[in-house]
Amino acid sequence: MIRPYVSEDTDAILHIWRIASEFAHPFLDDDFHDMAANAIRDVYLPKADTFVVVIDDVPVGFIALLENQIGGLFLDPAFHGQGLGRSLVDHAVKLKGPLTVEVFKNNKVGRRFYAAYGFHQTGECLHDMTEQLTLKLAMVR
Repeated sequence: MIRPYVSEDTDAILHIWRIASEFAHPFLDDDFHDMAANAIRDVYLPKADTFVVVIDDVPVGFIALLENQIGGLFLDPAFHGQGLGRSLVDHAVKLKGPLTVEVFKNNKVGRRFYAAYGFHQTGECLHDMTEQLTLKLAMVR
């Protein structure tokens, strides 16, 4: 089931984000993860339209949208490969139309997912805080 985020989900969302981010971004250090977790809680969750996928009433993943941009899509790695990420993106597309996303070039998990979904690269830039390359991706309209 996919439902809107509520403030009681915050701890679960931060836990999911942390384990999923460490899984997909082993090239980022703990200091970055700590700083990003604070920003997610204090800045991004209040600003984003966030939807949570739950199994047996337990959040296992989420998608956060800033207009038509995916600000974050994270699933507990134990639930990868079950179509939940695709369901979250499908839900977002129904609400917002074609989406864009920025993903670290070294994030093989995310790049594989977005390529399979049909996103195509539209640009590349340097992420200032990490000095890692990111790819800008968009859905084909």
